Amino acid sequence: MFCRGGGHHSSDFYAVISPENLLRAWRKFSKGKRSAPEVAAFEMCLEEYIFTLHDRLRQHVWTNDPYQPRPISDPKPRLIHIASVRDRVLFQAVYQQLYQIFDKIFIYDSYASRECKGTHAGVNRFEVFARKVSANHTKSAFVLKCDIRKFFDSIDHRILFSLIFQRITDQNFLALIQIIISSFETSPHKGLPLGNVTSQIFANIYLNELDQFVKHTLKAQYYIRYCDDFVILDRSFNRLELLTQQIRDFLHKKLLLELHPNKVTIRKLRQGTDFLGYVSLPHYRVLRTTTKRRMLARVNEKNVASYLGVLKHANAYKLSCEIKNMIE
Repeated sequence: MFCRGGGHHSSDFYAVISPENLLRAWRKFSKGKRSAPEVAAFEMCLEEYIFTLHDRLRQHVWTNDPYQPRPISDPKPRLIHIASVRDRVLFQAVYQQLYQIFDKIFIYDSYASRECKGTHAGVNRFEVFARKVSANHTKSAFVLKCDIRKFFDSIDHRILFSLIFQRITDQNFLALIQIIISSFETSPHKGLPLGNVTSQIFANIYLNELDQFVKHTLKAQYYIRYCDDFVILDRSFNRLELLTQQIRDFLHKKLLLELHPNKVTIRKLRQGTDFLGYVSLPHYRVLRTTTKRRMLARVNEKNVASYLGVLKHANAYKLSCEIKNMIE
């Protein structure tokens, strides 16, 4: 067995799976989704389905329904795996409990799937760091950009569970979490399904090990991570090269992960940094070229408001006008 670390939490399994909590999870999950046929069908018999789910969990006989694969483009092609509505309600309940336990131990500059964070907050923070490291763009500085190769497919179930085990004492809750982790594999004991809300918190728990290493062992002052993309800013090119090798070794030895061989770069800050959908340059920010092309190709009356919202976070007055004119 793995040894437990500090900060244990005696999460009450029976509180997590109570009908009241499952109903709260339903409300959270179904927001904005009730027009979907499978969600509407579940709502028609909501009380029956919730109590049946509760009973199966209480009797420890719940098993997940098969995942349904679905190709998406966001923008690059991906295959997500969708759980049944019943299971997504449960996953939401588990996610909420794990979030309360683990979010408080995450570093400030982890921006994916966290309240009051997200891509726009991450880009804003990057620009704060850029001004600091370059003395308001008066000194030379560099940006290390990294991406983890096949991250979700490569997450090791045993390592993930050991990290969760360190902070949770309730054996019933741990058993449920282990079933959820084991419910999907890309290879033996590896992989999480894109599309599961639990995969979001599992990813942050897994890469919190990297965050703590980079911040507290390597002492990298200007580090930001969004899921498996991360950047480090520094005035020294040589220091960033050294950090790259130390990070590569840590990921390989401790988390069984690899940096993507074609997505590790060190560039001058003044050249512009493509991060979280925007290109940040000294004193201004523009939209990524591929995102701009996709917007112009897909804009319609239904998505124009969303697109204009994205453009508000960049220096994109001309593009905003162009998109508005296309709809009028």
